[in-house]
Amino acid sequence: MILAADVHYFDAGARAAGVLFGDWGDEAAAAELTLDIDNVAAYEPGAFYRRELPCLTALLATLDAAPACIVVDGHVWLDGAGRPGLGAHLWEALQRRVAVVGVAKTRFVDTPAEAEVVRGGARPLYVTAAGLDPALARAAVLRMHGAHRLPELLKRADRLARGG
Repeated sequence: MILAADVHYFDAGARAAGVLFGDWGDEAAAAELTLDIDNVAAYEPGAFYRRELPCLTALLATLDAAPACIVVDGHVWLDGAGRPGLGAHLWEALQRRVAVVGVAKTRFVDTPAEAEVVRGGARPLYVTAAGLDPALARAAVLRMHGAHRLPELLKRADRLARGG
C-alpha cells in the first residue's frame, strides 16, 4: 500500500491524516485514517520537520503494517546537494525501510529544476524522493488520479487533516 499523509495544526494540537491506496493511478482510497494529537512542538523556522515528524510517526504507529511508500506534503530533499527536508527526516526515522516521496507546492530556493512536475496547469509541483528513484517518483505523481495540479488523493489527505 501507499500512504498519502498530511498534518494540520489547531492551536496547540494537530490532526494527522492519511489515505491508503494500492496503485499510483487509483481514483479512491482503500482506507482513510486520522489521528488527533494534543500537544505538538511550536513551529521552528528552518526545522519544520521537528513539528511535523512526530505527528506523522504517530499516525504510522496506528497502522498494522508499514506502507511500501509514504507521500508527504513537502520536500524530501531541499536542494540538489542532499539537504534534508521533512521527507528525508521521515525516511531516516523509518530506518530507510519505507520509501518517501515528497510533493511540494512551493519551490525551495535550491530545489533542482528536474524536480518539477507539471500537472493540470502551468505551475509545477516539486517532487523529490528517498528510497525510490526520483524519476520513478515523478512519473508516479504524474500518474496519480485527478485533472488538477494536486492529485485527488493528496487533496483528500489534506481535507481529512483539516477536519473535512
